[in-house]
This record gives sequence, C-alpha cells and structure tokens, in this order.
Amino acid sequence: MAPKVLVVLTSQARIPDHDHATGWYLPEFAHPWEVLHEKVELTVASPKGGEAPLDPSSVEMFGSDPVSAKFLQEQQSLWKNTHKLADFLPRVSEFDAIFYVGGHGPMFDLHYDETSLALIQAFAAAGKPVSAVCHGPTVFLKATTTAGQPLLANSTVTAFTNVEEDQAQLTELMPYLVETEMNKIPGCKFVKADQPWGEKVVVSKTSDGATLITGQNPASATGVGKEILKALGL
Repeated sequence: MAPKVLVVLTSQARIPDHDHATGWYLPEFAHPWEVLHEKVELTVASPKGGEAPLDPSSVEMFGSDPVSAKFLQEQQSLWKNTHKLADFLPRVSEFDAIFYVGGHGPMFDLHYDETSLALIQAFAAAGKPVSAVCHGPTVFLKATTTAGQPLLANSTVTAFTNVEEDQAQLTELMPYLVETEMNKIPGCKFVKADQPWGEKVVVSKTSDGATLITGQNPASATGVGKEILKALGL
C-alpha cells in the first residue's frame, strides 16, 4: 500500500482590507505533486472545502515553467474539489504525513485555523512528518505539542524571508512576517539560503520529536517533495 499524504491548501482568496487576490502558489503544489504523486496517495483539503483559490500572480509568474504549466492544465480537479479540513481530525491514523502548500493565503486563514493546528499537533504527536513550503510554515507558528510547548521550540526551520517579502513588494499587505515571528519562538533557529530566492530545504525535528520539513520559497518546492519521500522511507 502506498503511503498517504494529506495536502492542505488555503481557502483565502483575497487579502483582507485590500483589493488584492491571493491564494495558494502554483509551483509550490505543482512541483511537490510531480515528485510525490506516483509514489504516494495524495488527498487534498482546505479549511472551507470545495475550490481552493489559486493565486493568479503565480500562474502569471510560472506560466512558462513546464511542470507548473502541465499541472495547471491537467490537474485542476485536485484544487477545485478539495475536502473540508475538519473531516480529517478523526482520521489522522489513516495518513502518514501532512504537507502545507505556500502562497500568501495561509497567512490569513491557516495561521490561525484551530482545525489545522489540531491536525498538526496530532500528526506530530503520532511521530508523522509535518511539512510546508514558503509561506506554508506560518501554520507552525501557533502550533503546540500536546504538552503545550511551541511545536517549533528547539527546531531549525526556514520559510519565505523578510527580504524576499520586501522584494515581492507585499510586506505592507502582510499582518506579520514569518521570519520575524519564527525568530520570536524560544530555541527556534531560522536559517535561509545564501541569496534571496535560492533553494533551501531544512529537515529538523518538532519539539515532540516528529520530522519537520520546511522549504524557503518556490525554488525549494521540489526539494520539500523529495524530503517527504525520504521521511516516508521511499
């Protein structure tokens, strides 16, 4: 039987108080999917279920990327018919890992989502890999262990950096910055690529000992997919 991975997408289509479309980021699902789909069974969920909004700017920016373009053309059912995240709370035992796709959307819904936080806690407590790319690691900021410790205490992590956010010209639209918030967690060590937009994938442990996989940016999405496979023994 192939291992099962729960993939989580944002349901946030707009940046609140700004007329600015957002959502999940195309290459950050397309590239891990390309690595994973032949070896694991992927189930896609989002807080609201149904269609998870794809950030139109990511389509524009990565339209010439062959992997993203093929995924966009052939796999729309994956994000147009997502399951409701809450349905999986009683079903954690059926899955072997959880993966959060990035994009700015998760900054506004999954960051605070109680169901998501409960799922992360349950996966980590069961020793199952928890993973995310780019803005996706925001989902771990408020996550705790069953003992109430910050999940990222004493972990090494990466995520979209403050410099990258500045260069993307979206800092002013963000309610907080992931790098800044991670650096506030006691014992959490934030690392990044030598250059902005460079590939950086980090494998560490959560404070309760589960495998933690984080990627910095779109360039790191393939690497995150590969590390998920390794964590599953594939």
